[in-house]
Amino acid sequence: MKKLVGIYYKIWVDCILRLRSQKQNKDTWVGKSLFMMSIAMTLNFILLMAFLQRHVLGCYFYKLDIPSMSDRYNDVLSIFVLFALPVVVVNWLLIFRKKRLKKLVKKYRYSYCNGKLVGTYLLISLFLPVVLLVIYIITTQEVTFWDFFDFSGKYKKH
Repeated sequence: MKKLVGIYYKIWVDCILRLRSQKQNKDTWVGKSLFMMSIAMTLNFILLMAFLQRHVLGCYFYKLDIPSMSDRYNDVLSIFVLFALPVVVVNWLLIFRKKRLKKLVKKYRYSYCNGKLVGTYLLISLFLPVVLLVIYIITTQEVTFWDFFDFSGKYKKH
């Protein structure tokens, strides 16, 4: 667990040092770093919960269901309240609260990879859910890989 926390902090320090090194981010690096990392972590959290609920536990329990709202609004509210908000709060508390960032930069600055570490993390976080969804659709539906990506209609099943 300690190693995972260390990786978490290294990714954050890499993100912050990269953003702070660019002139255009002089006044906005805090918001940009919190936004980028929280989006990636929210997607990871959604992926984890979807896997746990669907394949491990077999029941869906982590959702909001307000009867007076449509399914679409319930989904948006669920994503915001149950996934995004907790991630933002945890990130804020672990990184920016009480000038903790200064201590982290001092401790992990030697791990600074000029944005490569955070870039890799962001790419994996953004594309892994898409790749897994494509694999899931192809393996559970009766379509081949090429059928899935064919937009011409040549391989449509009748």
